Amino acid sequence: MLKITTLPMGSYQTNCYIIHEETCNRCALIDPGCDAPYILEKAQTLGLTVEAILLTHGHFDHVLAVKEIAEATGCPVWMHQGDHHPSKGLMLDFFYPLSREELNNVRYCDEGDTISVAGLNIAVLATPGHTPGSVCFQCEDALFCGDTLFAGSCGRTDLPGGSYQTIQSSLARLVALEENYRIFPGHGGSSHMFTEKRSNPYLC
Repeated sequence: MLKITTLPMGSYQTNCYIIHEETCNRCALIDPGCDAPYILEKAQTLGLTVEAILLTHGHFDHVLAVKEIAEATGCPVWMHQGDHHPSKGLMLDFFYPLSREELNNVRYCDEGDTISVAGLNIAVLATPGHTPGSVCFQCEDALFCGDTLFAGSCGRTDLPGGSYQTIQSSLARLVALEENYRIFPGHGGSSHMFTEKRSNPYLC
């Protein structure tokens, strides 16, 4: 059974998720946005070893703790190549510049991939629009949406690389999902897919 610990981090209250299979002592981190020591301490308190970092996208408030955690644990970092430019760093220059060389162990994921980590099989859904490389991670009955979909809203598209038309296509793709997934966004509270289909103005 999937276990989820939610850590709202920093001034943007970016949700960092610690996920693992109930009987496993290894975990994955989704979007460690800041304060690496605190995140590592929480994982240790739960009796977990960090096995991987998964990034829904490359904006600074979702990645600031990545380098420190990756160095401390030696774990790989999974992300979509659309948000990683080796010549410019992670996302664009005015976001946090984190080069491939600094991370050392970047692994690219894309639509249709399955990441097996921490006793879980995590499916990758490409959902660009908020950024070119935005993805959602689906694991069991949970969908980790980053800044693509929020409870009652969706991600902004006015930053470099964003596209309202593209995110609309991605949201339409999520609407087509038949399961009532639990929704875990990059900011704010969780929800359910059927609730969002009924009440979210960007999905209706």
